[in-house]
Amino acid sequence: MDGKKRSNIKIGGHVNIVLKEDQRTGDLTEGFVDKILTKSPNHPHGIKVRLETGEVGRVKQILEDGEF
Repeated sequence: MDGKKRSNIKIGGHVNIVLKEDQRTGDLTEGFVDKILTKSPNHPHGIKVRLETGEVGRVKQILEDGEF
């Protein structure tokens, strides 16, 4: 699913994000959404979220249950 649309992202959702420091390498961090930080309905680089671990980044992939 598309991580550029706010409506696709749910609190507690399983996602892969790219952290600010990983934008050059594209390394992804997996986790569960604690808070959606982007207010607009769309963002070209992905919706910014905070994971339950406290890490903040932009959603690149929305994972389905059982997908790792």
